Amino acid sequence: MTDGTHDQAEPARPLDVAGLQHRLARFAAARNWQPFHTPKNLAVALSVEASELVEIFQWLTPEQSARVMEDPDTAHRVEDEVADVLAYLLQLCEVLGVDVLAALAAKIDRNETRFPVPGTGSAAVDIAPLDDGHSPES
Repeated sequence: MTDGTHDQAEPARPLDVAGLQHRLARFAAARNWQPFHTPKNLAVALSVEASELVEIFQWLTPEQSARVMEDPDTAHRVEDEVADVLAYLLQLCEVLGVDVLAALAAKIDRNETRFPVPGTGSAAVDIAPLDDGHSPES
């Protein structure tokens, strides 16, 4: 991705969230896309891209899904959709002023309190994972 002034790839540098958000913002600005990058539009786009990722796995058995990265074409599709999901999530966080890493760290902290390791003697109630496809982390 470039800023639109040339087609050369940017030089390799360490990846960080703020740097990626800046690249995405420059990419959108160079194309005058900012008016469309509202929280609602970005959330909808994020959902669409997440659905495209789900579509890759839709009819696979658990065993097939565990091997999905073994096929180069499918692995490329997975990587592209993961990148799309992350791009829209980072853009949404930028627009809303959410520090994505701080939000994730806080969520993990809350989950560690809500769902303690079984047998630790914590005052919190230990809840066995449900076998209904729902994750307690959400």
